[in-house]
Amino acid sequence: MAAPRIYFEHLALADDATVRLPDTAFRHLIQVLRLRPGENFVAFDGSGREYPAELVDVGKREAVARLGPAIDVDRESPLDLTLAQCVSKGDRMDYTLQKAVELGVTRIVPLLSQRSVVKLDAERWEKKLEHWRGVIVSACEQSGRTRMPALAAIAPLPGWLDTRDRAGLAVTLDPLAAQGLRSLSPPNGPLTLLVGPEGGLDDAELRRAHAGGFTGIRMGPRVLRTETAGVAALAALQALWGDWD
Repeated sequence: MAAPRIYFEHLALADDATVRLPDTAFRHLIQVLRLRPGENFVAFDGSGREYPAELVDVGKREAVARLGPAIDVDRESPLDLTLAQCVSKGDRMDYTLQKAVELGVTRIVPLLSQRSVVKLDAERWEKKLEHWRGVIVSACEQSGRTRMPALAAIAPLPGWLDTRDRAGLAVTLDPLAAQGLRSLSPPNGPLTLLVGPEGGLDDAELRRAHAGGFTGIRMGPRVLRTETAGVAALAALQALWGDWD
């Protein structure tokens, strides 16, 4: 069994340091996995390095570990990939974020579009963002990534289209598009993928996306659900131009 991996969000790790486990890590390692002093895990802080770690003291409410020498790790995709995902309902969005992280996305932009079914006030949106950060952390721990994808603030789709950085290639899923990914040239710089919510982008949003530099692509003859579409497209991008040798 592979050693558990733990993300230290607010602490820069160092060789041979002694560190207190974050509360979430304590619950996972001590209360769920029931690790004891002398047992090992892997620590990382998002800098691109990993540290072999050994539990040295376990109490009722906290635990302490000692780190070994840092190991430089590169498991990041060669693609500078942004997923601009219109918010979907409940577990669908969680699934999309989890799989996007596993597939090597660099940053995630949650968007609100005309057909978005999730309607929350500002306080509940902030709680939703915090929940999504937890999903991203867990996916990094599971997948072996040592750098944390950025999660942007939730934004209305029209405003984001008007203000986004237009560098690189931008594609959006459009079931009526005349071309697929293989007809496009490999990106020379960043790559942005825009995915609509349940029901997809409406006609006005598609026109605005095209006017804003997005190329419409179709993902085969079948209609994909929103939580499937983005994941399938990311996998295709990695297979075509990424690190799926």
